[in-house]
Amino acid sequence: MNRLKRFFRKLFSLNFYFTLFTIGEIIIALVIARLISSAFGIDLNDSPFTYFFICAVFVGAGLAILINSFFLKPIGKLCESMKQVSGGDFSIRLNEKSKIKEIGELNRSFNAMTEELGQTEVLQSDFVSNVSHEIKTPLNAIEGYATLLQDSDFTEEEKRRYTEKILFNTRRLSDLVGNVLILSKLESGAVDVSEKTFRLDEQIRESLMLLEPKWVEKDIEFDVDLDEIIFTGDKNLLCHVWNNLIGNAVKFSPNGGLVTLRLEDRPDRVTFSISDCGPGIGETAKKHIFDK
Repeated sequence: MNRLKRFFRKLFSLNFYFTLFTIGEIIIALVIARLISSAFGIDLNDSPFTYFFICAVFVGAGLAILINSFFLKPIGKLCESMKQVSGGDFSIRLNEKSKIKEIGELNRSFNAMTEELGQTEVLQSDFVSNVSHEIKTPLNAIEGYATLLQDSDFTEEEKRRYTEKILFNTRRLSDLVGNVLILSKLESGAVDVSEKTFRLDEQIRESLMLLEPKWVEKDIEFDVDLDEIIFTGDKNLLCHVWNNLIGNAVKFSPNGGLVTLRLEDRPDRVTFSISDCGPGIGETAKKHIFDK
């Protein structure tokens, strides 16, 4: 049954209708020739009109073949490719070299679309994979330390240390889930932007102090130079920005490393910069620094 459906779907295509249209033109031409013959008493067998008619038929057939080759086949190929893309295959590419300018531009646009869709699919897949891994790590730690606490042979000091590990990984998990929720809301436009006027430099210092346990543990030094800036914007969202930037700098810096913070009030903008002594970002990864 499905094969029969596919056969009729292919049968009643643009090529089929165009062929019918061409045959119809020939039949109409024959009818017109007969009418002219009857009206004017022209003998079609001995008249130059016959040769003209035959030439017209061949010209029409030739035009039909050209139109089919240059227009209908590329359109049919595009339709078939769109079906494959809708099925999740983003590797499809069409020939961009065409004698018809519009067909070439259409194929280029299609290729650009499939390439972008393919990259988006990879990014989404990587994002889900990375988030799953990041969530699994603290969950495994929490489960492991909770299992250890069931053993009554541990001293109170050991139990206290394991409890601190559980709390640390719980906060880590909470931060991760919070960041994912914020990212989801930002992308869907569901975040209510609440603008307030506040000291931007003081907010950065607060984030720095909030992360103190992390940089103290690694003996990180800071070189901080922040201009006093009164800023109007969403305070909560910017707080996540500073926590992520400073947190990453501390995370990837070696023990005893130096992190430099600069906040400059320029005539046309406010500039914040942060640098650390970590391994840096590879050249191939730099173009993805703003991807999820």
